[in-house]
Amino acid sequence: MSDYGHDLVFGSFVTPGGGDPDHTVGVAVLTEQVGLDLVTFQDHPYQPAFLDTWTLLSFVAARTNRVYLAANVTNLPLRPPAVLARSVASLDLLSGGRVSLGLGAGAFWDAIEAMGGRRLTPGQGVRALEEAIEVIRQLWDAETRGGVRVDGEFYRVMGAKRGPAPAHAVPIWLGAYKPRMLQLTGRRADGWLPTLGYLQPGDLAKGNAIIDDAAQEAGRSPRDVRRLLNIAGQFSVGGRGPLNGPAEQWVRELTELALGEGVSAFILASDDPDDLRRFAGEVAPAVRELVAAERDRGTAPARNREPEREPEPAAVPPVPPSRATVTGGAFAVVPTPDDGVRRSDQQVWDESTRPTGPAPDPNRTYTPHEQATGQHLVQIHDGLRAELAQIHDLIEQVAAGEIDAGAARSHINTMTMRQNRWTLGVYCESYCRIVTTHHTIEDQSFFPRLRARDPRLGPVVDRLEQEHHVIHDVLEGVDRALVAYVGSPDGLTELRAAVDLLTDALLSHLSYEERELVEPLARLGVG
Repeated sequence: MSDYGHDLVFGSFVTPGGGDPDHTVGVAVLTEQVGLDLVTFQDHPYQPAFLDTWTLLSFVAARTNRVYLAANVTNLPLRPPAVLARSVASLDLLSGGRVSLGLGAGAFWDAIEAMGGRRLTPGQGVRALEEAIEVIRQLWDAETRGGVRVDGEFYRVMGAKRGPAPAHAVPIWLGAYKPRMLQLTGRRADGWLPTLGYLQPGDLAKGNAIIDDAAQEAGRSPRDVRRLLNIAGQFSVGGRGPLNGPAEQWVRELTELALGEGVSAFILASDDPDDLRRFAGEVAPAVRELVAAERDRGTAPARNREPEREPEPAAVPPVPPSRATVTGGAFAVVPTPDDGVRRSDQQVWDESTRPTGPAPDPNRTYTPHEQATGQHLVQIHDGLRAELAQIHDLIEQVAAGEIDAGAARSHINTMTMRQNRWTLGVYCESYCRIVTTHHTIEDQSFFPRLRARDPRLGPVVDRLEQEHHVIHDVLEGVDRALVAYVGSPDGLTELRAAVDLLTDALLSHLSYEERELVEPLARLGVG
């Protein structure tokens, strides 16, 4: 199996617990603030311990600005499709186009029947779901004249007025496992959303094959169906099984699922803020870089699909870039300048000895595709810069005693920070791992290709690799300072000094790397 080429999406699967509504909403808000793309909730209207999922989605939409929202998956037997269509369209309009629709045929039929729903056989459930999709899509199609008419076995809509149209093309994702549901996914849906824990080895490959065949028989491309996956696991020191180990193991396993099984959206089932922070800060960026590197290298296995087609736009878009999108013509990616400000009296290298690469050809033009890699590098570095600023802010808040329980919940609870030294230490250690992972990817994949394609860049690449080793030593100093900080009331001074030195070194290095590499990345076609 292989990669369908969709942009990667990372999200959360949050329990809609009603026992502590503030915690439930806080975890959802955390999803956005740590940089994930999507927040989802299971939908079990018969479960009195849960908040109503659509009410919760609306509340979370009002508390967030960027993250996408979906039920995972909507309990169709208890939510009539015509009413559901208007609920989804309304929330999509109110949220600025941030809603996706996960749908399921139904389960837990005793509970559904107890709530007034109709018990269906598996075959009836599939037929009812296909009718519901038709009802929903007709309701959203406000441009077509005439009312909605679906005279089905389970749903009859006879002339209902169309609209409102959603703010964007809302994707419909199906939670499917059996052949008939998978065939329906290929014929009519925009995404396949199973849960990894319910799958046996080989089920992803079998499901993809059924969906692909059904899509092609319906005159669609297999790429029209995004492959999403609910996952669960544990971050631990040593590998103890699938998705049970250090972040590096998660990165390796999710990268294999992306390139080998076509999964492009990973949704972590966890209510633990620390899990979401590590998933967003350590796993997602590394998986994105590795998948991008393999795609650029062209080593991902090919699937029978139309390579020139773009992925279906109804799927969740990527996170908006932090800088303006470039257009074709003159080179427009702007490296981040070094402002020259230094926090520490210590210097870890002589910046005046840094080599420079070849001067760009002033007459050359660049396509947007060529410039995208340099822009992506700047965006990755911007994320590292933002995280570094957060570390400084946390240290100052702890030093000033300004973080109490209320502030942690409303302001930095969503970053998984608390008002104790251990959590601050864990966060700093996590950031150090992010930097190390980024540099390892560059050293092992990125830099060798640059050096091979333009030997004139050799001195620059050599210097960047040397600086990576220096930064590693500086990170070790942060680790030592963290130990002192946790163990001694006087350790904050040493920690401040170590983080100041890291700031000077890292910001200087990132600016130098961007200055020397963003144009060669475009010119040489290195992704």
